[in-house]
Amino acid sequence: MVKGEITLNIRKSSYIVGVLFLLAAVTAVIGVLLYGPLKYGSDYLIDGAEHGNQIVLGALMELVLVVSAIGTATTMYPILRKYNETIALWHVCFRFMEAVILTIGVISMLALLSLSREFVASGAIDTTTYHSAGVVLRSIHDWCLLLGANFMLGINTIMYSYIFFKTKLVPRFISILGITGSILVFSAALLELFGVFSQFSVWGALFAIPVAANEMILAVWLLIKGFNEISYKMK
Repeated sequence: MVKGEITLNIRKSSYIVGVLFLLAAVTAVIGVLLYGPLKYGSDYLIDGAEHGNQIVLGALMELVLVVSAIGTATTMYPILRKYNETIALWHVCFRFMEAVILTIGVISMLALLSLSREFVASGAIDTTTYHSAGVVLRSIHDWCLLLGANFMLGINTIMYSYIFFKTKLVPRFISILGITGSILVFSAALLELFGVFSQFSVWGALFAIPVAANEMILAVWLLIKGFNEISYKMK
């Protein structure tokens, strides 16, 4: 591969990864907001059916998040493997695991929407069974967010951030923020698993801020500056 082709490929990869990181962040937030009638209301069995299209749109947003997550891993793989093929492969595998877990969460929300529509259509008087099923489906989505968007995200972020730190493909402050954020969000996942604090709490949000900031800063940097071509060519 000639020098011009290498430069073109690394710039193209930088742009794709940057766009995918931004897309993942935006769709993740929009998806959670659109799920509001099903996730956070006390009358969710009625509200869900009334806002069916909104819920479906939220599911589509989360599916875009899933595709974006896989896209970042597969696009970065040829770059990361030049420096550590084992970690690069692990990163792809764990990112796929994250995507699978998040997809299960999407299915749980769509199943809950179906339950809500059935509840409204049947005019059920005894709501106990419906509410019991609803609690299970909402819990599945919560657990999928915890394991996918916190636990697996922490593992994935520390792997690519470690390679970035060692190779200077991006400025050191970005990779350090990534390593710090990954440790914090992974720690938050463990603390939430053991019930120290809730996933949707102030502490949970605070622990997630650094990793979210890392992804945004990394995305913007890749869109504007791209990966360090000098570091890439030296390998």
